[in-house]
Amino acid sequence: MKKISIIALALAVLVSFGCAKDHLDTYPTSSTSPGTILGSADAAKVAVNGLGKLMHRQYGAYGQGYNGEGTVRLYYGEYLGNNLMKGNSTGFQNSANGNLYESNTATLGSYAWYYYYMIIGNANTIIKEIDNAEGTDADRAYIKAQALTYRAYAYFNLVQIYGRRWSDGSDKPSCVLRLTGEEPDNLDRSTSGEVYTQIYADLDEAISLFNASGKANSRPGTHVVDLDVAYGIYARVALTREDWNKALQYAQQARKKYPLQSVNDELAGFSNPTGEWIWSLYGAEDETLYFYDYFCYAAYNAQTSTTRNYPILISRHLFDQIPATDIRRAWWLDPAGYEGTFNTNTMKASAQNSKNKLWVYGQDYAKNVRGHELLTTHCIFAYMNMKNSNNIQPGIGHLCLMRASEMLLIEAEAQYRLKNEDAARALLVELNATSKRDPAYTCTASGDALMEQIKLYRGIELWSEGFNWFDLKRWGDSIDRKTYKNGGSWMSSYAVSFGPNEKNNWTFCIPRNETDYNKGITSTANN
Repeated sequence: MKKISIIALALAVLVSFGCAKDHLDTYPTSSTSPGTILGSADAAKVAVNGLGKLMHRQYGAYGQGYNGEGTVRLYYGEYLGNNLMKGNSTGFQNSANGNLYESNTATLGSYAWYYYYMIIGNANTIIKEIDNAEGTDADRAYIKAQALTYRAYAYFNLVQIYGRRWSDGSDKPSCVLRLTGEEPDNLDRSTSGEVYTQIYADLDEAISLFNASGKANSRPGTHVVDLDVAYGIYARVALTREDWNKALQYAQQARKKYPLQSVNDELAGFSNPTGEWIWSLYGAEDETLYFYDYFCYAAYNAQTSTTRNYPILISRHLFDQIPATDIRRAWWLDPAGYEGTFNTNTMKASAQNSKNKLWVYGQDYAKNVRGHELLTTHCIFAYMNMKNSNNIQPGIGHLCLMRASEMLLIEAEAQYRLKNEDAARALLVELNATSKRDPAYTCTASGDALMEQIKLYRGIELWSEGFNWFDLKRWGDSIDRKTYKNGGSWMSSYAVSFGPNEKNNWTFCIPRNETDYNKGITSTANN
């Protein structure tokens, strides 16, 4: 497989990434125009592949661990939520406890802004120039559709992070809409409603162009954006916007050609595409990010200091709700039978050597049950991650961004919201019993209890895949973390509770790197 081309080397010096030009002046002194670089469809194809590369690269200015999309799924989607914790680490305490939402200088608050506007800036240039590029109408349509899809995806994440939840914030300010690269430097934020309208428009146009191109699903692999990816993003956006009919429609379209993966694939480590993967980031030895990569932090077998000492763990509260008949329990180290041999504040085995039964059990489980031998320096924790593994050290693997199981769960929630409870129950049975993930699963729940089942199985099936915080925010559910003594497994320093209308409504402030140079922003508040 050819290496993915890197647009950042060519276009990152040509377009503004969201802040005013005097902050990030991106035109080179040689002044080669974007139209010259994107003068042909072949060049534009390289550029659009580079948008995917921007989602998987080192962002060294932010520090080790900042790698594009993998950072967003862990640092925002999981570390801020209820279901995943980093064993024995207090490094994310401020962010996880909601203390950084109102900071305009925090790294976490500025990273997503910088990262997604980098994608938007490059996508805008492609969208602007592609109509005049040499090549066939089909090629131009296909490339423009991909760029529109990337732009829609980036704005969707920005509006979730920097805007209020839809139910109480559609008329509140969120992010700055830059669509041509010719907007004034000083430009105020648009409301969430306006941003969602633009996202819909981008996806509608992308879908039309994919179909017009005649090669809507002709990609060489899941790392390339195609029509089904656009459908899947549309389903996510509509779900978050509480547009249930569209969420149902596009989730069904997105997963039509992607059967739920087998039990063997469920247990294979989530680092290689399977038949249910709709979208992923390419990750192989020739694309290594070394110690920056997502798998360096999320793979149980990664030989990195952060994983050896601070592996990610599932919340005991969630784990205890997984039926004994469910094969997904194998994704985590169940300490049943080993109580008393781990620290009930950190979940770490009391002794990290062969004198401790839990340590021996964990080492053996990783090697003989999950298939990857750990180093003797790997610390063992109760409830530690055994779901994700990497292919090659230190953290190389393909990162799944979208799969059929997620789309099915979107369908189930949309059906429930549309009062089609029989259809919602049938979808849960399809996910769990029919797929053999839990052959004993049945569903008779109705009303609020049925919605709780949908939430539960989103938590189980999509654990560590970057959805928990975004789900809690859009549902208006609370952060509620309990210590081991109180039925959970959170370290006492993380065991906090706060509601959806506290902590700045879980909405990050616009970073100062933007407001220092964009004087058009009239207010940084989101209320």
